[in-house]
Amino acid sequence: MPTSAAQLDHLVVMATTLDQGVAWCEATLGVTPGPGGEHPLMGTHNRLLSIASERFPSAYLEIIAINSEANEGQRMACRRWFDMDDEALRARIKQGGPQLTHFVIQVPNIAPAVQALATQGIDRGRATLASRMTAGGLLQWQISVRDDGQRLFDGCLPTLIEWGEVHPTHSMPPSGVRLEALHISHPDAPVLQAAFLSLGFAPTTTGVAPARVSAILQTPLGTVHLHS
Repeated sequence: MPTSAAQLDHLVVMATTLDQGVAWCEATLGVTPGPGGEHPLMGTHNRLLSIASERFPSAYLEIIAINSEANEGQRMACRRWFDMDDEALRARIKQGGPQLTHFVIQVPNIAPAVQALATQGIDRGRATLASRMTAGGLLQWQISVRDDGQRLFDGCLPTLIEWGEVHPTHSMPPSGVRLEALHISHPDAPVLQAAFLSLGFAPTTTGVAPARVSAILQTPLGTVHLHS
């Protein structure tokens, strides 16, 4: 039985620089992403875009990059989240440009969700408290972060997040982009399916195939398929 009902929170698009991520978004999705902020604990920053739809009512797109101007003295003593310190992944992004690399699901209570994965032998990482200032006030959340920063299952196992009183989409205007489907494939799909079930999370499909996160979006430029 699932410990809680989870839903997709956001897709993660990694870029070498935030300017490159913005340019990618404009060229690929036909819209300019909205403001984001800085993550002092990780030395990263982002831009955000609502992709909410009937099936994914709180979904947004995060374009994230390492902040070259971040204060290294404020960073946690661990590798950055989402495998952003992985040299192979960074080289791939540098060569191929910004791309979908991961996704995050929202859970009502992160502690039992992390434990539900632990009982299956999956160490999703500890719940870390994070926050950042926005024009509308302070955003606070808990997020599962491993010391090694790994996404796990080639990015196909989601990171977990529990938001405080305010969710970032509350202040996001409609963007004209809607997420229609989320497909997960992996050689160990049955293991992933069991993990999803324990969290009460249901992507559109999960299948046995090479590792890939795929998203189908309706945009001002038409239907766009993003793949990890």
